[in-house]
Amino acid sequence: MSIAPRLEPTADLVAGGWAACTEELGFALEDPATGAQLRPALGTAADRIAQALAVADELHATGVWSSVPAARRAEILDAVADAVAARTAEIVALESAATGVPIRQTTPVGMIMEGSFRLAAAQLREGWLSSTAQREDGRTVEVDRLPWGPAACVVPWNSPAAMAAHKVANALAAGCTTILKPSEFAPYGTQLLARVIDEALTAAGVPAGVFQMVQGNAGAGAQVVGDPRIRAVSFTGGLAGGRAVAAACAYDIKPVQLELGGNNPLIIMPDADLADAARAAADLLTTLNGQWCRALGRLLLPADRHDEIVAAVVERLGALRIGAPLDEATDMGPLIHSLHLGRITAARDELVAKGGTAHAPDAPAEGNYLAPTLVTGVDPQHTTEEIFGPVAAVHAYRDLDEAVALANGTPYGLEAYVLGTDAEQATAVARRVRSGEVKVNGSSIMSLHLFTPRPAWGLSGYAEEGTAETLRFFTNPRVVGVEGGFALHGRP
Repeated sequence: MSIAPRLEPTADLVAGGWAACTEELGFALEDPATGAQLRPALGTAADRIAQALAVADELHATGVWSSVPAARRAEILDAVADAVAARTAEIVALESAATGVPIRQTTPVGMIMEGSFRLAAAQLREGWLSSTAQREDGRTVEVDRLPWGPAACVVPWNSPAAMAAHKVANALAAGCTTILKPSEFAPYGTQLLARVIDEALTAAGVPAGVFQMVQGNAGAGAQVVGDPRIRAVSFTGGLAGGRAVAAACAYDIKPVQLELGGNNPLIIMPDADLADAARAAADLLTTLNGQWCRALGRLLLPADRHDEIVAAVVERLGALRIGAPLDEATDMGPLIHSLHLGRITAARDELVAKGGTAHAPDAPAEGNYLAPTLVTGVDPQHTTEEIFGPVAAVHAYRDLDEAVALANGTPYGLEAYVLGTDAEQATAVARRVRSGEVKVNGSSIMSLHLFTPRPAWGLSGYAEEGTAETLRFFTNPRVVGVEGGFALHGRP
């Protein structure tokens, strides 16, 4: 059993100064494992957010960060990575305590934090922001990717510190002054990450205010992303929030990066091994307690194997240990908050009301626990929306054409999975699925390749993410060169 981490009071970082948050958000933070209320949820006051925006804009205008040579920025980001590595264990414990995700899962995900700063630094050293092209006349054309300006990084509650590190590392690498806003439901781990980043930047001589963090709900997020001084926004979250962010960015004609979730299919091929099928479905249903944008949404089974596969999945789910998130023996923990538990329970019950049958093991009665659930017998037209919890619909297909149609039968397109003994045939099916990434015979939380993009289709978002893509997102190219020619219609 891990020792419960100490939960610091909710605080923000503005212009280099930390201060306790004072804005009450109207609900209480909870201990997911017990359901007990811990303290009021608090956010940053509007005038302090306004100060953060002014500081970010002023510092960008002076060029005190954007003018730092890429090699020096890389050195500073590596120093941040060193500092983050030293505190990762504390951060992931806070993530588990706040989100309910088992420590066995937050620990490997926590490696993303240090890795994000290392990768951003390496790309700067390799010259990813500068290139040249040779004209036919021998003249050189320079292409420099310059920071858009002050950037906003908005992260959700399911794995906030890791996502914050990815966004912030790349925004800083690009030369942007950066404002981070974590979710009001899980401030703890990201707040400690922000302290570590701030301390490392300060030690490296980076001016106060190049990196800032504000807390709060959608109102705080709207104040940040809707300000015309913010010139780029990277947002991960729900569809409603993403639409609001996109609308705000459209008004100011500024780039926005959106990852909004998915209703992800797993196609079990007719030749699939039963144990492998059960493992893949169970893993995808319960990773991050099902609170994961790439989690299982639709389990698609051959009609003649439907019952045996459902039974095998439920048996595997029943063997999982559901318990306290800080217990290293736990396979699945509680949902983050009673409000979210209510939403997921309502979504499950609505599927049952539409003719579905719920299949699930038992779960602890105390706390925000919900047993992972498969729902069979619901018409596919009622299972097109994302649930964002450990509840997935099951549909039978008669042939692979129908399987692909079911996989593509939602407005989302983030992640998809195909599992079969014949990998070549499974890959052929995967190529027909409309999704940003399609994994064959795998169900891990990691991308297929470190340097492939993480794109999205449909309501899952746009402006692809990735190791290289996020760095490029925070920049805009400037092309400079000597042309040595004039308009065709002009006189000499």
